[in-house]
Amino acid sequence: MSYIKKFDETSGLPEKNKIEGGTLYLVATPIGNLSDISPRACKVLSEVDFIAAEDTRNTGMLLSHLGIEKKHLISYFEHNKREKGMMIVEKLKSGQSAALVSDAGTPAISDPGEDLVALCAENGVRVTAVPGSAAVICALILSGLSTSRFAFEGFISGSKSERRERLTELSTEKRTLIVYEAPHKLVKTLDDLLEFLGNRKIALCRELTKLNEDVMRTTLEEASEYYKTNAPRGEYVLVIEGAKEKDIKKYWSDMTLPQHVEYLIETGMKKTDAIKAVAKERDLPKSEVYNAVLEASKSIQ
Repeated sequence: MSYIKKFDETSGLPEKNKIEGGTLYLVATPIGNLSDISPRACKVLSEVDFIAAEDTRNTGMLLSHLGIEKKHLISYFEHNKREKGMMIVEKLKSGQSAALVSDAGTPAISDPGEDLVALCAENGVRVTAVPGSAAVICALILSGLSTSRFAFEGFISGSKSERRERLTELSTEKRTLIVYEAPHKLVKTLDDLLEFLGNRKIALCRELTKLNEDVMRTTLEEASEYYKTNAPRGEYVLVIEGAKEKDIKKYWSDMTLPQHVEYLIETGMKKTDAIKAVAKERDLPKSEVYNAVLEASKSIQ
């Protein structure tokens, strides 16, 4: 902070890092190593009127570590974003300044911060970013996989049918894929990725920037087997090799039309919706799929 202050005071120019009222600052915080916070981030956190935080307790500990005391904190997270979002915007419109932080890393990436940014945009409130740590980029550059083109997918959740639809789309994605996953869901996600994407290269990154940072570079098949006997620990960033044209194989390639429909029904879809989905995935007329299912049911009878 002292370097920034000295530069601004002696340059003869308007203070480059001056905190401005009516502005929301998206402040990246460390993802593990507290030394990764930038001088500018410290300045913003210490000088804004208030801080909107995913977890005020975690942010309070960070501020204490930085020597920033008596800062007004407002809780802003997934389950109160509607109530608190407009309140924050009104404070900003009145001329106050605010910083938005997540528990770790860059806010508005796979968290409700994106809703607050959209709300500010709708209400003509200025938003600017104070860049820094981001787990997605950190994992990508450590993966050993292609970094020239990549697609960030966040958490793959939702119902069985939604998950299946999303994984089906990803099966033909040629860019490097990046996925977040919690330890208790890791084994299931690895099995699903293997089923829909095939046995591709993967880097499993955990405890990034921390003392026990670990990057496992392997294949989906080997990772699936490993974690069936070794309990996952910590939050994971999965970096997965993109599809190669010659290796692209649809998950339903070896299924007949009736088998494909039955597979989707078993994931929770209604029969009519399954028929529509099969027709869309195979680029066939819906009537052709319906007739194939009808003939199959007749043969069973």
